[in-house]
Amino acid sequence: MAERVNCTVGPPEAGRRLDLFLAGAVSGLSRSQAQKLIAMGAVQVNGRPCTDKNYRLQEGDAVAVFLPEPKPPQPLPEQIPLDILYEDDDILVINKPRGMVVHPAPGHDSGTLVNALLHHYRNLSTLGGPDRPGIVHRLDKDTTGLLLVAKNDFSHASLAAQLKARAVRREYIALVHGRVSPAEGKIEAPIGRHPRHRQRMAVVPGGREAVTRYRVIAHLGPFSLLQVRLETGRTHQVRVHLSFIRHPVAGDPLYGPGCTPELPPPLRQGQALHARRISFIHPRSGRWLEFSAPLPPDFRAGLRILRRCYRSGSDTTSGGS
Repeated sequence: MAERVNCTVGPPEAGRRLDLFLAGAVSGLSRSQAQKLIAMGAVQVNGRPCTDKNYRLQEGDAVAVFLPEPKPPQPLPEQIPLDILYEDDDILVINKPRGMVVHPAPGHDSGTLVNALLHHYRNLSTLGGPDRPGIVHRLDKDTTGLLLVAKNDFSHASLAAQLKARAVRREYIALVHGRVSPAEGKIEAPIGRHPRHRQRMAVVPGGREAVTRYRVIAHLGPFSLLQVRLETGRTHQVRVHLSFIRHPVAGDPLYGPGCTPELPPPLRQGQALHARRISFIHPRSGRWLEFSAPLPPDFRAGLRILRRCYRSGSDTTSGGS
């Protein structure tokens, strides 16, 4: 949405040309930029569009200029290592580390996965826009695990269509607060922007359909270890849905209590959530592919501590799978 700047013509500016007045009245606006905005119809005088840069203003005139949103800067290549599990001419499967933002955003204009991709690859898909080359889907900054990247628009369109059709299978491992019961369940609750806290998502009436399935792997004292499968892919879906059923992801500062005293130190780096497995149809060959990524070392170390303290239930994550 364009930013509106309002100005009132005082006695010293009476008789000045509109373009010169704007260049002096609006911070950071040059005369040539003012002329472009006038020609675009983005300037009003006394409530009416004025496209004449030579218009002479009168004292008391109310001038409004609508400034377009600044375009995000083009991301630059950065020499950042990538953990690539699979690569061919069409796609990449990457194991994303904790702390890496997927694409540039306010407050994160460098050090992202996109910056790393641009250093390693000359050609990436463009369907996501100039600031998201190759990005088909996302993981949160502190969520680790598997992420698909498209090297061309053909593969991007295919993978995006599979995601929309719910044909991509995505499995997470999550450590959550509380003893989850029943042992298997399905969460169906619409997700949208939180009505008051705009940086958060929430279960809200009229939100987008969201479906998450879970299965308890083990109960570990005050925590439960879950296998989670996504049927849809909404922003923060796993974190929102598990918080909604009152079992927030351990270490999650946004949807849970964050780092609580009973949480082992290795698990205090961010939410204990890992995208462990992804399966999909290869865009060009049509083959069904499946990839898995081991739990990161801090997650494994935290689970070892919990297992020593609380030995109950079975655990299918042994060996770091």
